[in-house]
Amino acid sequence: MKIATLKSVLGLCLDCILIAGAASPAHGQSVPGVSESEILVGSCSALEGPSHFLGVETVTGAKAYFNLINEEGGVNGRKLKLISADDSYDPAKTQACFDHLMSEKVFALGFFVGTPTAVKYVPMADSAKIPLVGLFTGAQTLYVPLRHWIVNVRASYFDETREQVDGLWKTLGYKKIGVIYPEDAFGTTVLEGVKAALKERGVEPAAVASYQRQTAQVGGAIDTVRAANPDAVVVVGPANTVAPILKQAHAKGWKPLFLTVSFVGTDELISEAGQDAEGVVITQVVPPYYMTEFKSVALYRRALGKYFSSEQPNFVSLEGFVDAMVLVEGLKRAGKDLTREGLIHAIESIHDHDLGLGPQLKLNYSAKEHKGFDHVLPTVVRGGRAVPFTDWSTAAPKQ
Repeated sequence: MKIATLKSVLGLCLDCILIAGAASPAHGQSVPGVSESEILVGSCSALEGPSHFLGVETVTGAKAYFNLINEEGGVNGRKLKLISADDSYDPAKTQACFDHLMSEKVFALGFFVGTPTAVKYVPMADSAKIPLVGLFTGAQTLYVPLRHWIVNVRASYFDETREQVDGLWKTLGYKKIGVIYPEDAFGTTVLEGVKAALKERGVEPAAVASYQRQTAQVGGAIDTVRAANPDAVVVVGPANTVAPILKQAHAKGWKPLFLTVSFVGTDELISEAGQDAEGVVITQVVPPYYMTEFKSVALYRRALGKYFSSEQPNFVSLEGFVDAMVLVEGLKRAGKDLTREGLIHAIESIHDHDLGLGPQLKLNYSAKEHKGFDHVLPTVVRGGRAVPFTDWSTAAPKQ
């Protein structure tokens, strides 16, 4: 009788151990996308369509860093696998893309591209309670209010437009500033950034005009803003729409100081606009990819050359690389017993972290702040290259 009772107790204890083991994150498949040997990360971006350069390059940069980490043994013994899917920078395709990644049972999300799509993905990620780290957009709605599952890396469009307006107003004395923007969430958030910066000075934009997103039907918008005779014009859009604006404006003999934000895809804009890109001011959220005196820029160049030798370095893939660095730093800090909540807490523990991008770009997070960087680097296109500057007087149009 005693032996039978002992066997029964031992059996119950063994069941408890098995149940506890099955619930532990250390035992593989209890956490989606995490096994003893692998971590799955999912990405939705424009891999096809007119803005595919931005999506393809963002993913390329992320994969380059993942490859480096995997070659060194992975994160806490696990290799990283990126599952990238296409949404063509089309809000109508976001649900299908997100559902696809969920069906792949990814652990986390990252390297998404674009504001009109991001505003769709953010509530999806919140609802699924899945971390989304690194979005190639600076839309204010991603930053305010704080969203627990959304981790931004780059400075916001409000940061970029504040830098632009400060430079125009304080140094160049330009008070009449116009805006040409696409009729979508991206255009609206940049416009609001310009308005907010000008409101601090008690003024409104000199003129504002919109155009249909993802088209070159911009003649009417150009004429509307030109009529106000502004000193400078913030032009909003990806390269495939900003380039035609520059070309058409210059063809009409209109040459104010044109500015745009980092989302444009600097290198693609220079390629598409050619000489018409000369003198355009573009605010950046990562250092120029040729500044290899910065440790992580040099690392990016080596990784790109090693794993994607046919690809040319550019601002977009560098940003994807940096986003991947942030995600990996969080995964390392989260430890072996990986959970989605643990990843968020780990990223929130990153304070004043030198990522190797220069003294002004230190990574900072907290439970109340999910924006890693707030520093903006202005550049101006000279001789077919985006050249950084600190003195805004050097950005004035050459007479």
